[in-house]
Amino acid sequence: MTEVRFYHLQRTSLEAALPKLLERTLARGQRAVVMAGSSERVEALTAHLWTYDANSFLPHGSKRDGHPDRQPVWLTDQDENPNAAAVLFLTDGAQSGAMSGFELCVEMLDGQDEAAVAAGRQRWAAYKEAGHSLVYYQQDENGRWQEKARG
Repeated sequence: MTEVRFYHLQRTSLEAALPKLLERTLARGQRAVVMAGSSERVEALTAHLWTYDANSFLPHGSKRDGHPDRQPVWLTDQDENPNAAAVLFLTDGAQSGAMSGFELCVEMLDGQDEAAVAAGRQRWAAYKEAGHSLVYYQQDENGRWQEKARG
């Protein structure tokens, strides 16, 4: 079963948190797919990943770039895994019907959006019922991730 980790963004934005989590994924030698809510959001995240840190390089691409097999991080609005990734990041409420093809699924929840948090709770319950291993992380007052629950 795929492990599912929920990251409840309360102190930072997705744009601030996602690059650091992707860096950790790549440091473990894993590839990632980032699934966003729209093609426009994919391109905005792609542009952000080129500029988020002047002292860092995060190799990534999207449909516009092509060659998904060469991309350690693939950004998409489709439910796909064209770069043979082990880790799936779900943003903007995106949902995957193909989670079983990943070792880990990371749900990024916008803590400022009550509807997104409520939908996340529903997905937690559905994942638990399906037998997935669950972990819930919340940001502390300093923005560090703290494990708050397992399911």
